[in-house]
Amino acid sequence: MGNEFIELFEEWAKTYDDTVTGHDEEYKDVFLYYDKLLQEVADRAEGNVLEFGPGTGNLTAKVVARGLSVTGVEPSKSMREIAVVKLEGRANIINGDFMHFIVDEQIDTIISSYAFHHLTDKEKAEAIELYGKLLPAGGKIVFADTMYENVEAYKKAIADATEKGYHNLAEDLQREYYTTIPILREMMVNNGFSVSFNRCNDFVWIMEGVKA
Repeated sequence: MGNEFIELFEEWAKTYDDTVTGHDEEYKDVFLYYDKLLQEVADRAEGNVLEFGPGTGNLTAKVVARGLSVTGVEPSKSMREIAVVKLEGRANIINGDFMHFIVDEQIDTIISSYAFHHLTDKEKAEAIELYGKLLPAGGKIVFADTMYENVEAYKKAIADATEKGYHNLAEDLQREYYTTIPILREMMVNNGFSVSFNRCNDFVWIMEGVKA
């Protein structure tokens, strides 16, 4: 469930916030409007919130600032440690992943940013099925992540990164499990969600699903 990338995130934890704020030229466009798109996800959250892959707690901070209760599920120990310090006890940060977690309260909204692509499409489908069973009617999934309108757009993104000499980005796009909007739409609809997609930059879209 994406745990094959934990070592990468253990190494990235110390410089993650520098990357997302545009200090890494290769990833500058991936994180374009980062603060704005995280706020958009936070503004769509309601009730008790479950967040997957909070990393250093940037999205979490925006949700708790709205007065909502948040449990963040993060598999990277180094990321968790940074998030705990940053959030100063305002959220519950626990060990786990998209499929393995323990929550005691009813969950009304499930959120994530820049993380769902760590799951294969098969794992994504299994996760959405699980969330469909967990959420009440009217419950939400709000995920911001890199995704593509179709396979051709995905291949073009890889080619563009290679042409610019962004070899780390090109490798990343091929190594992880980026998917397409039609595939995600089908997963969501099959599990009883009405779903919409809004583009944030050349890489990232916000997917919002509401359970019938």
